[in-house]
Amino acid sequence: MYKPKLEKEIRCPLEYGLDIFGGKWNSRIICVLAEKNILRYSEIRKEMTDITDAVLATTLKNLILDNIVRRDQYNEIPPKVEYSLTDKGKSVVPILQSICKWSGAYHKNESEHIMAQCQKCDYSNE
Repeated sequence: MYKPKLEKEIRCPLEYGLDIFGGKWNSRIICVLAEKNILRYSEIRKEMTDITDAVLATTLKNLILDNIVRRDQYNEIPPKVEYSLTDKGKSVVPILQSICKWSGAYHKNESEHIMAQCQKCDYSNE
């Protein structure tokens, strides 16, 4: 796993939060797992679009290290691994939904490539 030369110096809780669920893939993975509850790696891969295996694996590892995602490995043949949100990960979902609602008021995306989870998110401007 990639290790930066300098350790991050987080000086404010907001920086910590943005580090956890910011970025392109973290919030998407959290939203997919929030909707589906438990998924195997290949199922997460199918839900995500335009993500490489290396990026998905690294992002999952980082979310596991941050105690947002739980990885359960079952000792059977063939090996079975499932991913789900921890309680800490579930607590992030309402924050992401609030951000989505705010963003939806100012950004309208007419793309056909919107994630299925985003289409279900109630971000309409009332």
